[in-house]
Amino acid sequence: MDHSTAPFAPVIPDARRLGRPLSGWRLRVYTVIFEADTPAGRAFDLALIGLIVASVVVVMLDSVESLHARWKPIFDALEWAFTLAFTLEYLARLVCVQRPMRYARSFFGVIDLLAILPTYLSFFVPGLHALIDVRVLRLLRLFRILKLAEYVAEYGALGRALMASRRKILVFLSFVLMVVVVMGTLMYVVEGPANGFSNIPVSVYWAVTTMTTVGFGDITPKTDLGRLIASVMMLLGWGTLAVPTGIVSAEFTAQRTRHHPTTRTCPSCLSEGHEPDARFCRDCGAPLTPYRHGR
Repeated sequence: MDHSTAPFAPVIPDARRLGRPLSGWRLRVYTVIFEADTPAGRAFDLALIGLIVASVVVVMLDSVESLHARWKPIFDALEWAFTLAFTLEYLARLVCVQRPMRYARSFFGVIDLLAILPTYLSFFVPGLHALIDVRVLRLLRLFRILKLAEYVAEYGALGRALMASRRKILVFLSFVLMVVVVMGTLMYVVEGPANGFSNIPVSVYWAVTTMTTVGFGDITPKTDLGRLIASVMMLLGWGTLAVPTGIVSAEFTAQRTRHHPTTRTCPSCLSEGHEPDARFCRDCGAPLTPYRHGR
């Protein structure tokens, strides 16, 4: 059974690096927060996803002036409720691991901090508006949307596919960069400043918008030769757009044929990261709890 198809699974730092507690209430909290293969873990992930989405919706609605003026007390109360909930989650993550600073310095640890810090800054630093607009701090709360990647396995699959195909994508981007620089320079020579191509950077900008089939129309060729070059750029861009999609799709297909470890932990030696179909611990041989996907 491929764990990559699980609808909700955390994409967390290596739990062995964080330090799994051996017993007590810290172990129980750790199991709920970090092990998504348990019923409590799945329920926790679903609840967090709901809170994240709701908090982002509130921030977006609060940015509408008419709604902000009418519902400001309600928005403020909801924002503090979300902030307190995310604060408790952040503190629980730090407390239940043996190496809290490793989690605090990890990608998701920083995102967790960014999710709660703006609200406290805007409240506890009264003179902050002299340095930065408080509205900017409110918008920084949208970083909470990045927390979704911690609970949805497909984000992890996308990240793995991009990392695995990064060299091919970089080669493709370098080819595109060479094409737009050459064609932009050529258009600068053909059209010139009289037709809006005032310099090479502006011409390269035109080449980028043309090759990506965006075509804002703020700069257009006027000569017949320029229109011919533009036509070639359009056809070339239409054909090259499918290249990165094919690269990433092929890597997705390759990854679906591989097994990915789950968050199950051996009850005997506390070893982690066993395969979905594993029946015994790979380190000590103790029986493992059967992996129940989607139940």
